[in-house]
Order: sequence, then C-alpha cells, then structure tokens
Amino acid sequence: MEISMPPPQIYVEKTLAIIKPDIVDKEEEIQDIILRSGFTIVQRRKLHLSPEHCSNFYVEQYGKMFFPNLTAYMSSGPLVAMILARHNAITYWKELLGPSNTLVAKETHPDSLRAIYGTDDLRNALHGSNDFTAAEREIRFMFPKVIVEPIPIGQAAKDYLNLYVTPTLLEGLTELCKHKPTDPFIWLADWLLQNNPNKPKLDYHHIIAEEP
Repeated sequence: MEISMPPPQIYVEKTLAIIKPDIVDKEEEIQDIILRSGFTIVQRRKLHLSPEHCSNFYVEQYGKMFFPNLTAYMSSGPLVAMILARHNAITYWKELLGPSNTLVAKETHPDSLRAIYGTDDLRNALHGSNDFTAAEREIRFMFPKVIVEPIPIGQAAKDYLNLYVTPTLLEGLTELCKHKPTDPFIWLADWLLQNNPNKPKLDYHHIIAEEP
C-alpha cells in the first residue's frame, strides 16, 4: 500500500526574545542554547530602556500590581533583544523558556531556561512573545527599522516558487548536467548570477559620461 505524504510547506516564523538585565552576562551561553535548539538569530541588539519605554513595551500589563516593579526591573540595566526564526518559533521558544514563574518552572520544568537562569516570578530571566500578534508588535518596538512581512506558506509558496524561481533554476540545473563541473555549487551560483532574469539591463546608447 502506497502512502502519500503531504507536500512540505515553506514557513519560517519569527519571535522576539529578550535576555533581561540581571543575566546579560550569560548571553553567550544562552545564545549557544538558542542556536543548538534550531533557531536562527536574525537580528540582535543590546540596549538600555528607560522606565517609560518599558511601560510602553509592557502596556498590556498596565494597571496590574506588579507593573511598577516590572518596569523598574526591566529598566535597571542593559538588556539583549533578539529576533529568532525557525518553524513554529513562537511555540518552541515558549517551551524552551518554561513557565513565567521561575519558582513554578523549577518544580515542573527544571531543564527550562527560566528554571536555570531565573530567580522568582518577577525576575524570570528571559522574555518570549506570547503569540503571532504580540511577536509582530514587539519586534517592531525593539527593531523599528525591521520590515515584518508575512511569509508565504503552502500553495502561496509553491505559486511564488513556480513563478519566480523554478523556471530559471531548472534551466540552470539542465546546463549544470551538460557541463558537469568539478564544483557544481560554485558553477551553478555563477550561472544564476549571470542569468538572473531580474538583473537590471543597461542601455549603453543612453549612458551620459560625467565630466571630470
């Protein structure tokens, strides 16, 4: 009996991660854990937020009893913000973090990052976006110049590849088989650069020489 497998989907999700002020000195080993867990660190920046900036970032927590302590904690020193990417990045990062209360994390998820690096319910070491909407807002907050675009999945991804990539790539692979170069990757990369259909075409008849 032949089992048909569903076609693979192209999807890369992004989430925001924050190494909080009290464990910034552990950044290198935390980044190592992040990379070994299959994430790509798309962007990273170290910054010191003012209490006002922290209030804006945690605006959804405004009015709660712990809010003043939270903003004071997050503005107490430099923090490290990172955009992480991988399949199901938001869910996987939250699982890696563990429960938001460090004391609970130490009991129920002793191998989680908050159990290892956190201190208590407030000083829980790291932040992760709660859902896609939060990730979008938080990434824009910490990285204002980043353009967060929806990434095509399923049929939309296939349509994009079939329209813009597959025709040229197939032609290049055909030429590759004809030439059989020693280093096929370098040869194909060069061929794609030379035959890029989106490469701008210069009209040499209308080039005006600049005066010295």
